[in-house]
Amino acid sequence: MNYLVVDMTHGGVKIATKLASENSENNVYGYDIYRTLDKDGRRELKANNVHLIKKITILKDIDDLVVISPIHCPLQKQDYIKSINRNIKFYTHHEAVNLILKDWKGKMDKKPVIEITGVKGKTTTCFILKEILDNSLVLSSLGAYLFKEDKEILLKKNISITPANIIETIDMARKIARPKCSFENDGNSSKEYINYDNAIFESSLGACGMGDIGILTNIIENYPIAKGKSNAQIAKKQIFNCRKVVIEKNTLEEFYPEFKNSDKVISFGLNNDSNVKAKNTKYSLDETSFTVEYDLDTINDENIKGQFNVKSFAPSPYHVLNILGGITACLVLDMDIKRIQEGLLKFNGIPGRSSIKKIGNSTIIEEINPGINTKAIEKSINMVKDNPSYNIIIGGKYGITCEEIDEDKLIKLLSSKINENPSLKITLCDELGNSIYGKINNFNGINYIEKLDDSIKESINEDKNILLVYRSNYKQVLKR
Repeated sequence: MNYLVVDMTHGGVKIATKLASENSENNVYGYDIYRTLDKDGRRELKANNVHLIKKITILKDIDDLVVISPIHCPLQKQDYIKSINRNIKFYTHHEAVNLILKDWKGKMDKKPVIEITGVKGKTTTCFILKEILDNSLVLSSLGAYLFKEDKEILLKKNISITPANIIETIDMARKIARPKCSFENDGNSSKEYINYDNAIFESSLGACGMGDIGILTNIIENYPIAKGKSNAQIAKKQIFNCRKVVIEKNTLEEFYPEFKNSDKVISFGLNNDSNVKAKNTKYSLDETSFTVEYDLDTINDENIKGQFNVKSFAPSPYHVLNILGGITACLVLDMDIKRIQEGLLKFNGIPGRSSIKKIGNSTIIEEINPGINTKAIEKSINMVKDNPSYNIIIGGKYGITCEEIDEDKLIKLLSSKINENPSLKITLCDELGNSIYGKINNFNGINYIEKLDDSIKESINEDKNILLVYRSNYKQVLKR
């Protein structure tokens, strides 16, 4: 088989080398569209007989060519057909990973695989599930982990949630189970030692389609990708390739109405007509309680219905939605209710994704995320906007994700919040804060302090609690 793998930046090296190493008869070509391939990547491709090309048009004469390209690539399927020929087969990186891992998925047997995508809430949902499920293999924006008998094994910290890194996560877990020096390692790399009871994979732009459960947390902003040729809605539609799909109700109705009556779709939300919904919610910054009502078909197509009470860390409605997403996936897997309740009691948020810490007399709610946008900032402000004990700090970095923040929208949001509550105090800091502050017209209640630490210290000295909304990777904030 002849393969062209496009984009060596976002997992292309891993996909290309896997295709080449697993079958010596495969001819694999790599196209470094962004010209970012480093020496190590070149060496790895060369060692696995992957041929780097400078122009895709040189493959015009190959009729049985499979093109593998990321969903966000500016070159879309029609562009490849035009540049190469109409006989190509086309797969996204997600779909290619599904094909590569077909044997692995078969060996998972009855161990569930869960894929998570969405605009916001992916990582939180991932770790909610980790608290409920036992012995999980996890790929998340916080790293790749193997959780074994209450032990946390960090496989790799700095790893992106591009689909190819699912392959790397599985490979790393295999090496933990069968290190080269162990007696169990007989040299047969085709054997799969599944030393976990489930796998939870987070992905930014869709899903591979191998999930027993695919979770779409939300599309709170349908941002453009592929230089405007596509968008989040199109990319995340890949989640419907999973066996069962758990999806936020409003997202289903607004973006995917054609799936509303599908037997594979189970909705969750705050709506009365969701399959899984929250009732009698009592919010608290420390522990929120609510009643879960459900009526759905499980993974085995058996209908279950009922209600039960839960308590967990969920200080606002959108946190409750994250909890509901995790609960719904577990109900579809027909898990024991008591196990779900106990897992949610253990969940206390995750660093940066809505977690709480105390410094002196001040409580700090942290919302630290590289993908924070205006919608997310609005939801965060709504948690404390009517609480006079809280100051709000907003800041962060640019250039850390493909999706930059819309400053004009953010300025309008801050203006409206100040108009609603003139006593609200908002402090802007760092690169993002500096840029925003330079464009506003001296709003009362909004000031600028360059350094994040100084912003926090000022509020602590005032004996104020803090909502910190910061656009950055959490590990970068820890280094400050």
